[in-house]
Amino acid sequence: MGSFSIWHWLIVLVIVALIFGTKKIRNIGADLGGAVKGFKEGMKDPNAKEGEATPEAAPTQRVAGETIDVQAKEKSGTH
Repeated sequence: MGSFSIWHWLIVLVIVALIFGTKKIRNIGADLGGAVKGFKEGMKDPNAKEGEATPEAAPTQRVAGETIDVQAKEKSGTH
């Protein structure tokens, strides 16, 4: 009744894979990894170094068919 052996853990892993499916387990792992990465980026000191790129300055990917709402301003010709 001590700790579980490797065979116990392998049987548990097979049962979990059969219940949830490998694709769902893979998606959960990717989501968890993204959450940890986002948490680490959020914990960085904003005043650490000026030369480092911030997540706000990083270019964002655009989705096909996405509408971008902007306001156009006319440039004055005289100074």
